[in-house]
Amino acid sequence: MLLGGKIYVPDAELEWHFVQSGGPGGQNVNKVSTAVRLSWKPLESPSIPEEFRERLLARLGSRLNAAGELVVHAREERSQYLNRRVALAKLDTLIGEALVVRRMRRATKPTKASVRRRLESKIRRSELKNARRTPPEREA
Repeated sequence: MLLGGKIYVPDAELEWHFVQSGGPGGQNVNKVSTAVRLSWKPLESPSIPEEFRERLLARLGSRLNAAGELVVHAREERSQYLNRRVALAKLDTLIGEALVVRRMRRATKPTKASVRRRLESKIRRSELKNARRTPPEREA
């Protein structure tokens, strides 16, 4: 399956676990394992090019557990099928956002007009706060 729009991951690399889900659902909750836990090991995946692996590690490293797995949970829906689709969508979104190459910020200089406006607003704010102060006691 295509994840993040750039990486093809074979279904054999994805581990699915199904557990009973809490919440509404009546008798269905007590009988059927509808909650989904989807895990994938990006560090061991042979289907990821090295440049993508480094980017994934940099961006998703904090989300990996001790075993090096990226884990996604889905228990929003009442059916296992829909929760599987939700889990795949979550994984796809995570990987897609991690693979985006961010443009470097180019430092710019503020315009003279914007500097003038900022200083004028600071002066106005200062005058407003000074007007709120209690006047000093006068000696008679």
